[in-house]
Formats: sequence, structure tokens, C-alpha cells
Amino acid sequence: MSENSKLPEKFFEVLQHEGVVSIVSWGVETHVANTWNSYLVVTEDERILIPAYGFRKTEKNVNVNSSVKLTLGSKDVLGYKDYPGTGFLIDGTAKYITSGEEYNSMKQKFSFLTRVLEITVETAKQML
Repeated sequence: MSENSKLPEKFFEVLQHEGVVSIVSWGVETHVANTWNSYLVVTEDERILIPAYGFRKTEKNVNVNSSVKLTLGSKDVLGYKDYPGTGFLIDGTAKYITSGEEYNSMKQKFSFLTRVLEITVETAKQML
């Protein structure tokens, strides 16, 4: 993680614990899809890769409007003022990957995927 990192250490700590990730997209229609913290893979340049099997409505939205919001958290990671749990709101842009080195690497980890949802992080805000 670099000094100019958009993803703080606490975000990576949250990823070490299971929890629900919500992905909000809008374009054709507003839609919320869900996955798990343990399915998120963060690249060296801080893009978030998510294995996609379904996510068809999300894909239709991303094809019209690439903006997305993600929320994730864990009750097992201390938040501000030692609050029992913390979470993040991520704003970013999304696209789908269907081939190439990152696709192949993700397919090895998550055999069920048909595509990879790539999120380029614009902001990451700790919420608790």
C-alpha cells in the first residue's frame, strides 16, 4: 500500500473477516447485488476484482453508467472510538473482464465465475 493509497489498512483488516458486500448500480434501473468480503481481491494498484456469476442487472447498468457504490463491513473489526464493528462506503467505476491474465487468475480462485467485475476505487470512506 502506497502513501497515496485510497484504501486504508482498516479496509484490508475488514476483508480478513467475512461479511456481506453490497454493490449498488444504476443506469437502466437501480439495482443492489451482494457478494462476500472473502470474494474481493485487491490488486496492487487498488482495483477491486469480484468474481461474477450472476450480476446480470449490474452488468446492464454498468454498460449505461459505470458508477457504482459498494458497502462492506465486519462486526469483528474495531471502528472509531473502539466501536464494535466498522464498515466502508466505496465509490468507484466498474467494468467487466471476460479474458486475460486477471480473469484467468480469478477463475483459478473462484471456479464458478463467468466474468470478473472490476472496480476502480475513487473514494473509500470508513463509516463507523
